[in-house]
Amino acid sequence: MKAEIQKELENHIIPFWDALCDYEKGGFYGFVSYGLKTDKDAPKGVILHSRILWFYSNCYIVLKKKEYLDKAAHCFDFLGKHCVDGEYGGVYWMMNADGSVNDSMKHTYCQAFFIYAMSSYYDASGDKKALELALKVFETVEKKCVDSVAYLEAQSREFELIENDALSENGLMADKTMNTVLHLIEAYTELYRVSGNKKVLERLIFQLKLTYGRIYDKDGSKLLVFFDKEMNVIGDIHSYGHDIEATWLLDRACDVIAGGGSKDFEELKEKISGMNRKIVRSIADIAFKEGSVLNERENDKINTWRIWWVQAESVVGFLNAYQRYGDSEYEHISRSVWNYIKEKIIDRREGGEWYSQVDENGTPADFKPAVDPWKCPYHNGRMCLEVIERLEF
Repeated sequence: MKAEIQKELENHIIPFWDALCDYEKGGFYGFVSYGLKTDKDAPKGVILHSRILWFYSNCYIVLKKKEYLDKAAHCFDFLGKHCVDGEYGGVYWMMNADGSVNDSMKHTYCQAFFIYAMSSYYDASGDKKALELALKVFETVEKKCVDSVAYLEAQSREFELIENDALSENGLMADKTMNTVLHLIEAYTELYRVSGNKKVLERLIFQLKLTYGRIYDKDGSKLLVFFDKEMNVIGDIHSYGHDIEATWLLDRACDVIAGGGSKDFEELKEKISGMNRKIVRSIADIAFKEGSVLNERENDKINTWRIWWVQAESVVGFLNAYQRYGDSEYEHISRSVWNYIKEKIIDRREGGEWYSQVDENGTPADFKPAVDPWKCPYHNGRMCLEVIERLEF
């Protein structure tokens, strides 16, 4: 499994993204159609570029090949020069192909991925400017994107609240989401790991408490998804992919904090660990079907699309569960999902990478592009890197 996954990373995923490097205008091309046609004039997502920077930074950290650090530096240059708002703070949502602003929205989710990427690039390169940018955007988030209850989401360039279209789905308009909190945890974990900053630690612990206290549905052994301003749940949705992803990211956060925690944190860590164990069991029971993991449940309707990122996070999430709990069933699930990815999700066409999603018969969705502001090398690339490191003998 490790050998296959490392080969997929080095011989398939990385070369695909290498070919999208825009040496003329900076950054990476922002759109590739299902038919594998690259649109060199398409807008360039800031989330996409943050994820690409994270990806190449960690490829370099794990695999030690200089060309990966070079690609990371190229992406860092685009993000640092074009995507940071020097007047109002934070980073924009979308850039034009030439690096000018396309959409000036400030979304907390987007800020989180920028922090995540800059922290990893600092770890890979030692470039202190990256750490400075990560800490600066962290301060902006904590000043502009928090109310008395939790984290705000979509705001204008000047940090005035706007409708949260970007992270609302299923016909709902959410003021706050589990997804943003989860990826803030991910970002702050990485920033704390590389900086040791005590304020980052304090806010990371707050986010973990928020997750256990307000987002975790203890009766349903799941994470709630959408909320109003006061963190009251809206809608009846169970996101299987986010649940399994959250288990290992929350475990990682607790592991990183361990040295800087307190007695109170140790109690919280035990609660988080118990929560994750129940969530993993639940996903194994209700969402693992025919060697793959289903997408989500809305009310009584099960969404049976097999989404690329859900499968990738399932490989890591169940491998993490096996390593922590020793239950061989979880190892079996992790391997089964990898086999499904090999058979159905990896795009074997010349110039392809992974299909965005396939139906229950394994037929790819031809209405989903190969690259867009959300389709990136972060989930599948991270899966590969996690497996390589976790199965190091």
